[in-house]
Amino acid sequence: MESDHLPSFRLDDKVALVTGASRGIGRGVCFALAAAGASVVVTARYLDAAHRVADLIEQAGGRASAHRLDVTDLSSIDAAVDEVSGRHGRIDVVFANAGVGHNLPALDVTERHWDSIMDVNLKGTFFTVQACARHMVARGSGRIIAMSSQASLVGIRDHVAYSSSKGGVNQMVKVLALEWAPLGLTVNAVAPTFVHTPGTAERLDDPVYLAAVVDRIPVGRVGRIRDVGGAVVYLASEAGSMLNGTILTIDGGWTAQ
Repeated sequence: MESDHLPSFRLDDKVALVTGASRGIGRGVCFALAAAGASVVVTARYLDAAHRVADLIEQAGGRASAHRLDVTDLSSIDAAVDEVSGRHGRIDVVFANAGVGHNLPALDVTERHWDSIMDVNLKGTFFTVQACARHMVARGSGRIIAMSSQASLVGIRDHVAYSSSKGGVNQMVKVLALEWAPLGLTVNAVAPTFVHTPGTAERLDDPVYLAAVVDRIPVGRVGRIRDVGGAVVYLASEAGSMLNGTILTIDGGWTAQ
């Protein structure tokens, strides 16, 4: 059969940068990108944590490098992106994954809680993708993928600041998709449901809480890190070349209700 019947999901010879990559979804997506053939740029606020992930990828036969990148520090973002571009010659893919959240009733949210979430989830995401986009525009191509959440699409109690930040990410993605597509870039987001990670284990390991969550998910389980990894690889690959301005929901049907 002709090869154009199945577009490639491979990322061979691509350089993919991931923020917040030392644990959880970011860490797992690094392994997914490496398995698809990408040279993975593992970034985290603490360099030793990034090195641990990069070393594991290389031990498994992949290609990876570690760099310090703190998304709340614009000088750190610019320095890391320039360093990566200088070392690899380009950045083909960025997965702006770094994020934080607090579970608080709206009446208990303080300015400190609000600002800490917005600084990472929205401001940090924008300036990370902006820095990468400047390098991508110079080459006329690039794939930008932001981390959103199903909490950007439906109301979830005790998530007002988090949901607001991720709703902002969705609108940011749509605007950037319009502005940057003529320059050769695509901009999309992934929006997972609850995924079992070290950060969510405290809640999801509670049988009562888990049962309440799964009751809202028609496929009957919470998300897995590999579910997000598959979506990111798809958006980064040639197979996803026509997706632009899309919020790809990975929620087992939660938001279909």
